[in-house]
Parts: sequence; C-alpha cells; structure tokens
Amino acid sequence: MNKFLVLPLVALTALFLGGCGFGKGPQGDLVGAEDRPEFNPQEVPFGMVPCPGGTFHMGQTDQDISASMVNMNKQVTIAGFYMDETEITNNEYRQFMNAIRQDSIDVLGEEYVMTELYPDTTVWVRDFTYHMGDPLMEYYYTHPAFDDYPVVGVDWFAAKYFCNWRTKNKNAANAEAGLAPTPNFRLPSEAEWEYAARGGRDLATYPWGGPYLRNSKGCMLANFKPGRGDYASDGYAYTSPVGAFFPNDFGLYDMSGNVSEWCDDAYMEASVPVVWDMNPTNPDDNEPRKVVRGGSWKDIAYFLETGTRNFEYQDSARSYIGFRTAMIQIGMGSNNRLN
Repeated sequence: MNKFLVLPLVALTALFLGGCGFGKGPQGDLVGAEDRPEFNPQEVPFGMVPCPGGTFHMGQTDQDISASMVNMNKQVTIAGFYMDETEITNNEYRQFMNAIRQDSIDVLGEEYVMTELYPDTTVWVRDFTYHMGDPLMEYYYTHPAFDDYPVVGVDWFAAKYFCNWRTKNKNAANAEAGLAPTPNFRLPSEAEWEYAARGGRDLATYPWGGPYLRNSKGCMLANFKPGRGDYASDGYAYTSPVGAFFPNDFGLYDMSGNVSEWCDDAYMEASVPVVWDMNPTNPDDNEPRKVVRGGSWKDIAYFLETGTRNFEYQDSARSYIGFRTAMIQIGMGSNNRLN
C-alpha cells in the first residue's frame, strides 16, 4: 500500500468510530469544556434580599441646605444585586472574630487582630465630650443583650476584611458540596446603596417615601435624633436592634438611621459629573475619605435622606458607623434585567 494513503485511512477510521459514539468526549461539536462545577440559578444568599436592576435619579431630593453642590441629580442605571437585609450585627461580627482568632491569629498576629479588626469599644467614650459612655464601652459588643444590635467601632478596612472572610467562608462550604463559588461579598457602591435605600421609589426623600418622619399613627419610622436632643422619642436613646422599624419596598431595614453605613467608594466632591451613569463607582486608594450613608441614631433628619452624602476617614472607627454587605447577581434566574 502506498505509504501516503496510510495516514488518511487511519484518520477516516477514527472519525467514523468517533461519529458512531465509540470515542470519548465531544465528537466534533462545540459543546463547551467538560467537568465544570455545578451552578444552578443563583439563590438569594442567606440574610440578603434581591435588589432588581433598574434606573433611578441619583442625587438630592430636597433642598441643598448647606449649598455644597456635591450631589446634583443624575440618571443612573444599576445592575441587579443582593444586599444584607439588616446591618451586620454584633453577633454576626463575633462569628467572624471567632474564626479569625481560631484560624488566622498566628498569621496576622494578635496585635493586628485586636487593634485593626476587633471593634473599638472605646468609641462610646471618645466620640462625645462629657458623656457617660462607660457602660456601653463595657457591654455593647460583649453582652448578649446587644447581640442583635448593629456592630460599631469598625473602620472601613475592617469592614472590607469582613467581606473577604465571608466570601472565603462561604466558598469553602461550596467547594465541599461540589458547588460553584459564590460571587464576592463586598461593601456596596455609593450608587447601589442609594438605589437600595430608595427601594424602587425614584426621588424618594426617605426609604419609606416621605416627606414625613412618622406614620399615620404617629410612630417614628427610623432611629435618629428628632427635635433638639430628644433622642429617646423613637424608642431608643442609642442604637436599636436591627429590624426594629419598618422595611422599605425592597425589604431592607434601617437604610435610614440606627447607624450610618460604610460604602466602597472614595469620597469625591465632583463624583456626580465624573463617574459613569452605568454602575458608577469611585475606587481611589489614594483618597482616605470613604463614603458613609444613611444617617445614624445621633443625627438629625437631614442625614437620613436618601440623597445626602457624607464621609469619614477610612481608618476612623465611630460609635455611629456600621456596615452591611452586597453581592452582584449573576446568571439566569437572578432577576438582573441587565443580563
């Protein structure tokens, strides 16, 4: 036989056998790579609620009383994401601290863990002059009576570290179950936070709509400082347990009041005209000021408005700043209208 006919005959035989199903794997068709992790339609993560993507007018909804000109209105589109139903609580943060102490103390060092990650309980004394904060300094984070209260005394770096730990913790469980990894838990962008706070109510002054701070029965709709120092008229002199007030239309609690919340963005006065109008964000590691939103138990109503911008320095822990986490929606069944 002609030696030049041997190779074509072998190739034709292999092609015939493969076409009859005698070969292994894909037989000439484009079917994608094999042995991929299983991924079902993304489930709502435990403790989170879906925020379906949409378009809204980001920015001030009332008078700019300080004439700051830092939050003019701008139409923005947001992709679907998930957000924690409530602010991260003392007991949820304690789970993180227990895991770090058990698994990472030798790597990170006890000094770093206790000074950078452990909540700074002295904020209850340092934040306010001539204030009897000692009882809260002693009990707020450690006593089970405050387990369901929002964690405070955590700076921006610690909040970011918590997000990274939560992602690794969840994906370790997914790997054991043979499931695909979950998207990262992270701090919400400023635009995501404002979109979530409005709960689908475009140009709403407060998460419940507005313009009033009480419902028809005269009940306060958030934990803040009404009047001139009447802290307790909403039922709580300081913070309240998470979820103590009505949620907004997305099912999110305490988007105004209780504690202000860290966002992922660096603060920039000119961010509104600078950032893009699709999933805007401002990640700037050289800017020490980070966005905080939502107002807190010690703030007047202006800071509770969904359009009010504020900031704190990234290494500053406060008795009135906490956080909640977010996660992007991916894949079919995520209610993400942009996919």
